[in-house]
Amino acid sequence: MKIGKLDTASLGRPIIVAEMSANHLGRLERALEIIDAAAGSGADALKIQTYRADTITIRSDRPEFRIRGGLWDGRSLYDLYEEGTTPWEWIPALIERGRKNGLEVFSSPFDAGAAAVLEKNGVPAFKIASFELVDLGLIRAVSAYRKPVIMSDGLASLSEIDRAVNAARQGGASGIAVLHCVSSYPADPRDYHLSDIPFLKEHFGGTVSVGLSDHTRGTDVAVAATAMGAEVIEKHFTLRRADGGLDAAFSLEPQEFSALRKGVETAASAIGSVHFRKDDEVLPGMKFRRSLYLVKSVKKGDKATPENIRSIRPAAGLDPALYDSLIGRTFSADFAGGVPLSLSMFD
Repeated sequence: MKIGKLDTASLGRPIIVAEMSANHLGRLERALEIIDAAAGSGADALKIQTYRADTITIRSDRPEFRIRGGLWDGRSLYDLYEEGTTPWEWIPALIERGRKNGLEVFSSPFDAGAAAVLEKNGVPAFKIASFELVDLGLIRAVSAYRKPVIMSDGLASLSEIDRAVNAARQGGASGIAVLHCVSSYPADPRDYHLSDIPFLKEHFGGTVSVGLSDHTRGTDVAVAATAMGAEVIEKHFTLRRADGGLDAAFSLEPQEFSALRKGVETAASAIGSVHFRKDDEVLPGMKFRRSLYLVKSVKKGDKATPENIRSIRPAAGLDPALYDSLIGRTFSADFAGGVPLSLSMFD
């Protein structure tokens, strides 16, 4: 997967994305501080969201426009999105601050107009949020800019994921990534079913990158996803959860994000490649394996028995796999106990 200058092939680990979302609390100064902190905590990229409340929904008092349950229980969709929006006039300053920090800054546009604004500002990629995965028109619109398109699968069925991926391909996306996601805030780790990650990699035959958009508290799921083959890890980021905000409850603070980066790096390095010791390869510690020893003194002509030869540590004697073939053989001379066996000791 490539996002601007970032490439998982050269990194040797997933691309780590800090999601700002609404954690700026409506203040540009805080948004810029979040970018600085994300870079200092090990993020490779930063993602924002580009929408206005009236591009997602309408102001309505009908019951279906009100959230029931979860962190935002009782809130109307319009009021929620109005509070969480990132002002479009901030976009140039956010991208510039990201560049100064070495971060790739990209965004989730929620309509074609937002995508056009982002394209004018030179974003390196586009993200399709999980709730927008069914909007094939939006997917085609962002794909037409011929940049990578990353999409969260969230509430989608496999057929809907296939449909969205095909729309991105047909639209001209230069690369596609599907981030496995649970659209609950916060999400329960037991709902993540990380086995979907290798399944999706196989399903798309390596033509689509697969990663994780993580809404759980903590870092365990993201580290586990790395071991399952995730190529992108996206995690919400804030300065201090105590400051509040729509996404604070499932966002990481800087020191936690640093731990995430370390955990992802460790998991990625531990995956390695398929490797079993070759028969002629000598590794440290092999001298402490078992081997066959003469454990009792014998005379010339005595037979090898379970009482006088045993498989013990260290590994100076014969391979224990020879044990059965040696039982009953005749010793060629007198030998003191406690010595490693060799084939020369038998007639």
